Amino acid sequence: MKRLIGILFLLISASAFSQTKEKPLVQFSGIVYNADSSKVIVPYVTITNLTNHNSVVISNYNGYFSFVAHEQDSLQFTAVGYAPESVVIPDNVKDKSYTVKVMIKPQITNLPMVRIFPWATTDEFRKDFVNAKIADDDLEVARKNVSRASIVAMTNSLPRDGQEIQAANAQSMHTDIVNSHSRTNSLLNPLAWGSLIKSIADGGSK
Repeated sequence: MKRLIGILFLLISASAFSQTKEKPLVQFSGIVYNADSSKVIVPYVTITNLTNHNSVVISNYNGYFSFVAHEQDSLQFTAVGYAPESVVIPDNVKDKSYTVKVMIKPQITNLPMVRIFPWATTDEFRKDFVNAKIADDDLEVARKNVSRASIVAMTNSLPRDGQEIQAANAQSMHTDIVNSHSRTNSLLNPLAWGSLIKSIADGGSK
């Protein structure tokens, strides 16, 4: 009986030792591509080793990755907008190096349409709808812009342009020139006639 128990103990120990034996190391390398176009590289892909305590490695900008793994390790490739892709390293890899070209498929998720309303209840919507001010159409806006009141308001508020200022300056200069060469006739001046009559009445000689 003791011999049988000893044999069973040896078998269990041998089985446990064989299970805990570490598998050969492999230099796992490759590039991640888009499955829809083999020329499009997918950058910054997350590579999770599901066999080795979910250790994570990220590929670089060019989609390239290279790290040490074990034979028969299961690795999962994930990226935003792409479906997960799994790769298993085979046994008896030559030269302890395994290179792959990983193809991951784009994944499009259609979200349901969501409508957002600024009213909490239908009563608030009815109230705002009844009191809403309808904007003028293009024809009504044009009529308001060419109305007399609108034109007068724009005339009073808008500044004069260069042509208007030049015309006003020219008119002012013309008026100054005309007034400088004009002479006032005393016979046509009522004030001069009044002074003459008063002088005669006072007996003046002039």
